[in-house]
Amino acid sequence: MHVIRSNKKNGKNDPPITVKTYKKNVYGYEVVIKDESTVVYRPDKPLSCGARVWIVTHGDVWLDGKKLEE
Repeated sequence: MHVIRSNKKNGKNDPPITVKTYKKNVYGYEVVIKDESTVVYRPDKPLSCGARVWIVTHGDVWLDGKKLEE
C-alpha cells in the first residue's frame, strides 16, 4: 500500500508486491500461485510486519516469471 501511494505521488514504478518466504522478502509486479492457497484477513491480529491481509500457500510461487526457490 505504501509503495503504491509513493509510486503515484512521485511518478515512480517500484515493485509493490512483497512475497515473504521463511528466509527473505522478494519484491515484484506479478505473482502466480500454482496450487491451493488461502487468503487470510485478520484486522485484530496482524502479522509482525503490520499486514492485515495475506495469502498462505505451500504451492509453487512465481514472481515476475521466475519460480521462487524455498
